[in-house]
Amino acid sequence: MPIYEYACQSCRRKSSLFVKGFSTTFVPRCQHCGSEEVRRLISRFAVVKSEQSREEGMDESAFDDLDENDPVSVARWSRRMKDELGEDMGPEFDEMLERMEAGETPDDMMGEEGGDDDLDL
Repeated sequence: MPIYEYACQSCRRKSSLFVKGFSTTFVPRCQHCGSEEVRRLISRFAVVKSEQSREEGMDESAFDDLDENDPVSVARWSRRMKDELGEDMGPEFDEMLERMEAGETPDDMMGEEGGDDDLDL
């Protein structure tokens, strides 16, 4: 059962539409404004790797320039791993990486937000 993504030509927003089967006929509509003037997008997809293939692809040289006490180094390593896995971690993750690349530590960010409940690293 596929999920298709569409770009609305009226409001310019993206909608993800769940289709209950391949033989189901439906008229796609924007989830935001209801317009039928939508264009199907090519969606991102994930490639599932076995745990063994992930381990084989990770050699110790991936950690050569990692200094866990340096937020810039940790952010650079995290960004490389995110790109390697091909995962979209969301805008919050990217914002945290940008702040760490600017030199902020996770402790600095947690103190600003009033606790660790809001911080997902």
